[in-house]
Amino acid sequence: MTVGERARLRECEAAFAQIAGTCPIPASSGNTVRHRLNRGGDRRLNRALNTIVLTRMRTDPHTRTYIKRRLAEGKTTKEIRRCLKRYVSRQIFRALAATHRAPEEIESTA
Repeated sequence: MTVGERARLRECEAAFAQIAGTCPIPASSGNTVRHRLNRGGDRRLNRALNTIVLTRMRTDPHTRTYIKRRLAEGKTTKEIRRCLKRYVSRQIFRALAATHRAPEEIESTA
């Protein structure tokens, strides 16, 4: 990651999602409204997110319940995986933001 990318990580969750390649991009045509994932970004981070999501899809009971619900709504497995990758990227961003708060923020809350 470059210095500029590290600085953007602190700004907002959407910037992190773009770097991770999990930001949704409209891919609609005609009457179909859908999104796809950004193919750019950090490929290693995207692969790590994909591994996390695939493991959760196989083993986590809450994720399996979510998958059943979304399948009943008519979503495809690929669309469900896209949503789960974005959800995991949000969780990772929040964890990173909490551990890398600026010193002045820590002092002001104490």
